[in-house]
Amino acid sequence: MWLAAIQLVSGRNWQDNREQIAAELAALPKERPLLVLLPENFALFGERQGYLDGAEAIGPDLSGAAPIQQQLAEWARDCGIWLVAGAMPTRMPTTIAGSDHIHTSSLVFDSSGELRGHYHKIHLFDVDVTDNHGRYRESETFSPGDVPVLVDTPFGPLGLSICYDLRFPELYRQLARAGARVLLVPAAFTAVTGEAHWEPLLRARAIENQCYVVAANQGGTHETGRQTWGHSMVIDPWGRVLASKESGRGTVLAQMELGLIDELHRTMPVLTHARLL
Repeated sequence: MWLAAIQLVSGRNWQDNREQIAAELAALPKERPLLVLLPENFALFGERQGYLDGAEAIGPDLSGAAPIQQQLAEWARDCGIWLVAGAMPTRMPTTIAGSDHIHTSSLVFDSSGELRGHYHKIHLFDVDVTDNHGRYRESETFSPGDVPVLVDTPFGPLGLSICYDLRFPELYRQLARAGARVLLVPAAFTAVTGEAHWEPLLRARAIENQCYVVAANQGGTHETGRQTWGHSMVIDPWGRVLASKESGRGTVLAQMELGLIDELHRTMPVLTHARLL
């Protein structure tokens, strides 16, 4: 089984981003089963109004009202891959008549193009960073989710997360205790915070939860002027980086050893030793 992370330098326009993704998918190796993760903001990387205008409702009807999801389903089916849409803006109905709830969400499509699950980002990035953007306030555009999500797949249960979630180990411990074998981290980590913390946090999540980690980051200077860190990677449950890409567009790929997690659970059963929940 193979795990892949696609790194992009996405912009405001879905059609341009679509071409970047299509080129990476066309170059994938023929090995299957293959799990492919796209980064956060793979479809739209811009400003608040662009996310609001481009948000799609999640649902089984992938007709003209959901062109991004329709394309994702077609890619998954045509390529015969499990495709995880790292994070995109989505609309969910609320109890307030006539309004919508805006989330940033991961969507999981199986190799037949069926939507198998979705996750709304729980932790929103409301911080100040010493870069050329400076002030980040996701809560001005998005509302947080509140439910950790596992999705059953041939690779084992996938534990879903998005970007800033990476700084909250309690989420990943919940996912691991619920049976996760692969933790997914689509992101748009800034260059400043990424250089300082990206790889240490990813490796820690893999080691402490004895899971594979697949991390797909944005990686370059975007048309908005924002700079993202890149260094998309696949990490094994022992914390070893199996594949990584420093910057720019590209795909990292690594093989999943199915027995490694079971071996670690047997020889170093940290999850059963944990006393503080």
